[in-house]
Amino acid sequence: MRHLTFAAALIALFATPLSGCASDGGHWVEVAGERYAVEVAADDAARARGLMFRDAMPRDHGMLFIHEQEAPQAYWMKNTRIALDILYFDGQRRLVSQQRDVPPCALGDRCPAYPSRAPALYVLELNAGEAARIGLEDGTQMQFGPGIPGGR
Repeated sequence: MRHLTFAAALIALFATPLSGCASDGGHWVEVAGERYAVEVAADDAARARGLMFRDAMPRDHGMLFIHEQEAPQAYWMKNTRIALDILYFDGQRRLVSQQRDVPPCALGDRCPAYPSRAPALYVLELNAGEAARIGLEDGTQMQFGPGIPGGR
């Protein structure tokens, strides 16, 4: 669950460099032949903050959430201002569930959850419509660029 106040989230957002910028040698993943610069959320605080309070994200960017163990996951859009595709991957980095075109939510703790239909270790959030644009199907493999924890 995401539990930062608006002010704390803005401070964290602007005080932390964006690790997903392609030009700075940041992290990336490839899915269905498309490469996305990603910010990596590998701890509780980063996973809780996610993409909250952002007004836009470049088409070729996303956020990769890494969990400690493979399990059913559920994400919500609390304080998220951009529509997203939420893509769930197992420990072998195979796409096991998709929640496409998830709308922003301004209902606070009343925002609905969007669960995976199978256990997942990785969750990739992209702009809404990306999964359809690239024809993403369950079973698709995700490749990691160098430096992403859990990469093999």
